[in-house]
Amino acid sequence: MKPTVAVIGASSDRRKYGNKAVRAHIAAGFEVFPIHPTETVVEGLPVYRTLADVPADRLDRVTVYLPPAKVLEMLGTLTSKSIGTFILNPGTSNAEVLAEAERLSLKPITGCSILAAGVTPDQFPDE
Repeated sequence: MKPTVAVIGASSDRRKYGNKAVRAHIAAGFEVFPIHPTETVVEGLPVYRTLADVPADRLDRVTVYLPPAKVLEMLGTLTSKSIGTFILNPGTSNAEVLAEAERLSLKPITGCSILAAGVTPDQFPDE
């Protein structure tokens, strides 16, 4: 069984890290669930509007590619699933985000989920 990952802030724009993360996790053998409120398909995968819409009760990894204000809006939705690793990528967190995550008993890792997948962003061209 493949490990699972939800990419919150997934994008069909191949220049964005939310897209590179989808491609990196596919390449690393994950079952990927892209999440975006308006996209419909990212890298050939169906997109879910929210984390609650993902058809899995447990996710091995949830990785976020949103600005801090948007992260604050969606943090509460993370409690709807059992999550292994929760990653806040560079540019997604600030003191307020981290305080709210702690209040919700979420234990985020701040770092790059693309690197955590065992690849580098440069391996996924913007084409």
